[in-house]
Amino acid sequence: MAFGSADSYARFMGRFSEPLAPRFADLVGLPVEGRVLDVGCGPGVLTSVLVDRLGAGRVDAIDPTPGFVAAARSRLPGVDVREGSAEALPYADGAYAASFAQLVVHFMKDPVRGLSEMARVTAPGAPVAACVWDHGGERGPLSLFWAAATEIDPSARREADASAGSTEGDLVRLFREAGLAAVESGELAVTIRLESFEDWWAPYEEPAGSVGDYLATRTADQVAELRERCRARLPDGRFDVTAVTWTAVGRA
Repeated sequence: MAFGSADSYARFMGRFSEPLAPRFADLVGLPVEGRVLDVGCGPGVLTSVLVDRLGAGRVDAIDPTPGFVAAARSRLPGVDVREGSAEALPYADGAYAASFAQLVVHFMKDPVRGLSEMARVTAPGAPVAACVWDHGGERGPLSLFWAAATEIDPSARREADASAGSTEGDLVRLFREAGLAAVESGELAVTIRLESFEDWWAPYEEPAGSVGDYLATRTADQVAELRERCRARLPDGRFDVTAVTWTAVGRA
C-alpha cells in the first residue's frame, strides 16, 4: 500500500484522524505516572496529543515508514520516535503504563502478533488500546468512495476486504487472541464540516493509502466517471461527514 509523503497522508486522512486523537486518548485515560507508547504513530497525530497532556519525556512512538518517522521527529522534538514494526517492538517487557494504536491494526502484517507485542511491553494490568475505522459497516471515511467505485468496477478493492478489526466484533477477537484480558469494546465517531464536493474530493488526489493505489490503476476517464458517481451521492454546498471507529481496550 502506497502512503506517499507524510504531508500527503496527513491531507488525505488527517482531517479525520486529528479530531479522533483526543477522543481516543480520553476513552483510554492517561496514567498519572510512567511512560506511554504510540504504536504505528504515522506523522505523530496521536503522539502530539499525548505529548500535550503528558510531556515529551513520557511519550515514545514507533512506525515502520521512514518518512513518517522523520515527520514525527521533526514535529515532536524530545520524543523518542523509532523506526520499527508492531510485530517486533524494541522495548523491554512491562516498560509502559499504557500503549495505543490509532488506526493501525489493519495495517499490521500480523495483527495478533502486533497486539501481543503491545501487551508484552505494557505493565501488567495497564491498558492496551486500539481503534480501527468501521469499514465493514460502511461507516468509515472512505466508505462512500468505495461504494461508488464498486458500482463501476465490481472488483474494486474495498477497505473492508481483509481489513483486520474493521468489522463488528473483530477488533475484540484480535485482542483476545493476543492474550489481552478484560477487553472492552466500543465506538468513537468524528464529524467534520466540508465546504463543497471539491473540498471532499481533493484528498483523493493524494498518493496515499489504498485509494491512491486503486486510482493509480485507473485511466483519466475512469477517474472522471468515479468522481461524478461520488458527486451524485453527496449534497450541494456545505455538508457534514461522520466517520466511526471500532475501539477495544484490554489489560496486559
